[in-house]
Order: sequence, then structure tokens, then C-alpha cells
Amino acid sequence: MTIARDLDDIRTALAAGLAIPYLGPETLALCGDSGLPATPETLADKLCAKVSVPFKIRRNLTAAAQYIENFKHRKTLVGLMNEAFAGRAEPSPLHRYLAGLPLPLVVETWYDGTFADALAGRAGWGRVQGVSRAEHRDQWVKYFAADGSEASEEDAAGWTTLVYQPIGAARPAGNYIVSDSDYVEVLTEIDIQTPIPARVQALRTGRGFLFLGCRFNHQLTRSYARQVMKRSGDGPHWAVLPGELTANEVRFLEEQNIRRLDLPLADFLAALLDAEPAAA
Repeated sequence: MTIARDLDDIRTALAAGLAIPYLGPETLALCGDSGLPATPETLADKLCAKVSVPFKIRRNLTAAAQYIENFKHRKTLVGLMNEAFAGRAEPSPLHRYLAGLPLPLVVETWYDGTFADALAGRAGWGRVQGVSRAEHRDQWVKYFAADGSEASEEDAAGWTTLVYQPIGAARPAGNYIVSDSDYVEVLTEIDIQTPIPARVQALRTGRGFLFLGCRFNHQLTRSYARQVMKRSGDGPHWAVLPGELTANEVRFLEEQNIRRLDLPLADFLAALLDAEPAAA
């Protein structure tokens, strides 16, 4: 199958609400110079510029975050995360294109929340965020309406678009899954799907996933993607992944039956916007 055929299929699936965009940190590169950290390594650098962290873990985001949490308190870590993501990126044409489609579910797996910003002014949407058990002992997630006010799972049932932010986001309340202990709590239960909201589990059924701006060269990103996709069906699923892949990435794509589009994200966006969605 050619990339052109894949693009036609992706446009059709998006327009019909049958593809779930799964947005990673590299989508920020489409937003111009926002100043926001767009990789785990650059975020770790920002955190370690404020707090002295042992050299051997300075580039390891989850380990550096755990050190700050242990020795400077959780509130310090949250404050540094809020500072790192205090700015806002201007939503790119990709974010705005997706925001204009009838998508029941969109997954954002970075802390900037740019896609949620692209929905500003639209009615009938809300978000559900993963939260740290260090701060919310009896909760895995929190729901927020479009205006940022806290909502309930019952409210989410009436939203036409649900933005799922499994590792949290800076807005509206600064919820972050970022330290080693945060991930240990989630990964201990995620195989039986406990941390994944029931609404997300229902909306993924019978749909495919479109991975944009994601890499799968780390066990955490593979684990999250695998569990969010779980029981969604046979797809089709796609991932825009340019350049050389690691052996783990190749295995993951094969295991999950994900079709790879080997082109830069900016080129994919240009091709995607080159024609109207088929359903239109």
C-alpha cells in the first residue's frame, strides 16, 4: 500500500470519527518556537537547571523528577513543571485541523495541552487527566469541562469530544505523571486497565489509532500506547515515524499491527491538508 493510499484512508477515518489521534511531544515542533520543552530530555534539563540533581540521572526525566520529589518535596516538582509549561504554544495547522473534525476521542501524551487549546471556543468537549497518586491517593484521573472547572465522569458521557491526557497536563490544574513513583503506581495496575477511564475504554472500541509526534524507543511510551490501544479492535492503526527505527520500535509496530508512514511530520501534515476529508 502506498503512502497516498494511507493518506486517503486516514482522511476518511478521521472525517468519520473512526481514527483516534494520539499526539506526542514532537507535535510541538509544528507550532513554531514556543519555548516549551518538546522532549523528555529537554524537560529534564529545565528541571535540573533549577535543582541540583546527580549527574548520572540529569537527562533521565523520571529519575530526575523522583530525586526532586524525594529531596525537595512534591510541591517543588509540581512548581517546576508548572514553570516549564507556563507558556503556551500557538496551535499548529495540524491541531486546528483535528479540532475541526468530529472526533469522539483524542489522546494527548505531553504536558503542553496544545490540542485542548485548539478546541477553545467550541462547546461540548472536556478532558480527563491522569493524576499522581502522591497527591490524590484514591483517584487515577480527574475530569475537567471546557472552561477548566472540575467535572464528573457522568458529565463526560455527554461530551462530543473527550481529550484524554493520560500523563496529565499543565492546565487547568497542574496534574503530572512524571516521577518514577508516579509511573510505578500506574504501571502496576494498567495491565488490568484500572487507571484508564471507562469512557476512554468505551470510545476506543471499534476505532483505530493515528500516532503523531510519538516515538516508541522507551519502555514507558510503548507501555502506555499498548494499554491505551488495548481491546480497540483491529484498526487500522497508523504511525508517522520518520528515519531509522530502533529494534524495539520495529517490534512494537509489528506486535500492534501499526502501519508506519516514513516521512517527517511536517510533510505528513502538508499531504494531509492537500485534499479535503473524503467524507466532506
